Amino acid sequence: MSGILDLLNSDLGKTIIKGVSNQTNQPQNKTQNVLTMALPLLMQSMKRNATTPKGAEGLMNALSNKHDGSILDNLGGLFNNGVDANVLEDGSKILGHVLGGKQQQVESALGAKAGMDSGSVAQILKVAAPILMGVLGKESRQQNISNSNGIETLLGGLLKGKGSQQNQSFIESILDADGDGSIIDDVAGMVLGGNKKKGGLGSLLGGLFGKK
Repeated sequence: MSGILDLLNSDLGKTIIKGVSNQTNQPQNKTQNVLTMALPLLMQSMKRNATTPKGAEGLMNALSNKHDGSILDNLGGLFNNGVDANVLEDGSKILGHVLGGKQQQVESALGAKAGMDSGSVAQILKVAAPILMGVLGKESRQQNISNSNGIETLLGGLLKGKGSQQNQSFIESILDADGDGSIIDDVAGMVLGGNKKKGGLGSLLGGLFGKK
């Protein structure tokens, strides 16, 4: 199975990066940097949410009833005249569900790492979230996934895809590199150059994905 970073390096990914960049008036290289950090982060969050019956059911329902992958069939139309307000509203709801009360802190951490203000990061994520759900919906249909175990396997496979090998050090640094169960601490650690002392940004952002 190809990974989520393979997607960003594909022709489809380049279309997504260019479209999101134009929609948010941000440079393509910075937009790509934000997406490279944010998409694995969002997927890992979904994977953890799916470990609970309620979380898995909610994600399955979303993929079955709304996010079937059709958004990927006409990305040109999606970006051509500006992304529809309904898509942006959907993206905002997805982010709120996935990141909860830590959304602003996550956006600030990603912005600091990418050299972009958090408001612009927020706009990028609003556009990217429905597209990411479309990717998951398409994959789940192709693999005939119908239960929580299948969803966890799907997300895990996309996070470990073959193309991630060249980005392994990055992936390990952002996806709970120290094994403490807190991904956001690891994002903060990247922003702070590895310094995650209590009371710093790492402490502020910690706990989003705390130990069960």
